[in-house]
Amino acid sequence: MKFEAITRESVFLDANTMEHKRIPNEIRKDPLTGKTSRICHFRDLKWKKPDFDKLIAGTEKWCPFCPDKVMNVTPRFPEELVPNGRMSLDDKVLFPNIAPYDRLSAVATLGSRHYIPMTEFEPDRIAQGFQLAMKFFKHLQAINHPESVYHLLSWNYMPASGSSVIHPHFQVFASSFAPNHLREKLDAAKTYMRTNGTNYWDDLTQAEASNQKRFLGTIGRTNWLTVFAPLGVAGDVTAIVDGVRTTLELSDEDVYDIALGLTKLMTAYDRMGIYNFNMSFFPGAENDDNADYARFHLIFSPRTYFNPKLGTPDVASLKSLYNESVCMGFPEEINQMLKSEF
Repeated sequence: MKFEAITRESVFLDANTMEHKRIPNEIRKDPLTGKTSRICHFRDLKWKKPDFDKLIAGTEKWCPFCPDKVMNVTPRFPEELVPNGRMSLDDKVLFPNIAPYDRLSAVATLGSRHYIPMTEFEPDRIAQGFQLAMKFFKHLQAINHPESVYHLLSWNYMPASGSSVIHPHFQVFASSFAPNHLREKLDAAKTYMRTNGTNYWDDLTQAEASNQKRFLGTIGRTNWLTVFAPLGVAGDVTAIVDGVRTTLELSDEDVYDIALGLTKLMTAYDRMGIYNFNMSFFPGAENDDNADYARFHLIFSPRTYFNPKLGTPDVASLKSLYNESVCMGFPEEINQMLKSEF
């Protein structure tokens, strides 16, 4: 397992002293895909939180996911696809996405509570949300729907993540087309197994557990580690489930363990002032008997604003047009800020 980092340095004259100032940075290559990420633009990994009362004030009045509206204003699937049009589990509801990403695109609410701070999410709440999504996926698999190939779930939490609704919810969809990043990783993992005769994700877990620079810990079968070449400005965390290739291979215990790990991450990042994140599943394809190269994993990526007063997002042209990621701290240092929770 090769962790390649190219160290570089910028030199300029300080405006006040006219002395040479040297700023280090790194270009890191993802060990699987070779895609690069820049460790640069350093700042203290501490953000000021907004006035949440002001931020969320009045949003529950028009929220379509709150309990007084969700069963009245949300759409239904056709009866021939989903009997009764929606699915539910306790106070959590799954229904079609009115702005679908694919043929089978749904939203799953995480209960009746409109706003939940990151430190107040219970593992059971998140696990039940996952189980509701799994209920949808298993139904699609049972009826042999042609789109029941990649079972995907994403969580966009709070506005900087791209969420337009405060009320916690998952994006849930099944597709026969893998999104770009998932497809790249699956293709690279297949090549890795063909070349090395081993599973990349198993090798990565072993290497990270051995060197301990980025390894956070293990919960059940799920291994948590900070990503060597992250996508996000405050580092990413990945969770890899031993022996599991696809979403539908997750056990109830796995689902709870993932939920528990996410609450630990949210607590740790909250201390840094982070209050937005993206999280997505990265599974192999269902019904692929030769998918031993795949391992189910997720990526948790904190989101923030470069300038909160202006609402400046943490994605600029380097990322949006060059597809080059920027992380404002070394993943190994971020690991130490998270590790106490594990």
